[in-house]
Amino acid sequence: QVQLVESGGGLVQAGESLRLSCAASGRTFNQYIMGWFRQAPGKERDFVAAIRWSDSSTVYADSVQGRFAISRDITKNTVYLQMNSLKPDDTAVYYCAARTTTNLTPITRAGGYGYWGQGTQVTVSS
Repeated sequence: QVQLVESGGGLVQAGESLRLSCAASGRTFNQYIMGWFRQAPGKERDFVAAIRWSDSSTVYADSVQGRFAISRDITKNTVYLQMNSLKPDDTAVYYCAARTTTNLTPITRAGGYGYWGQGTQVTVSS
């Protein structure tokens, strides 16, 4: 069974940085895409970024392009989300998710991901 455990959230001021981690276990992930989503109170869960485990190809939401960077460490089975130039609008619970590469659902759609972590809170003050 795939398990995803996020860490690294916290309270920061606008303009500062945070790095989220997602420790993955339960199987080898060569045929997986790992994603980060976020959900603010009263809003839907939105796509942030995704990375293909096998070749590290990445996709970003327009709202974070140029500020956030997703990466993975094969040796640690961990996915990272480096968040720079944070804004109050980035405040949300951030979730790590996993899906197989054979899933034909658009990579930005939360419904295509079969495995989720518990989430980590990121709060950006102005």
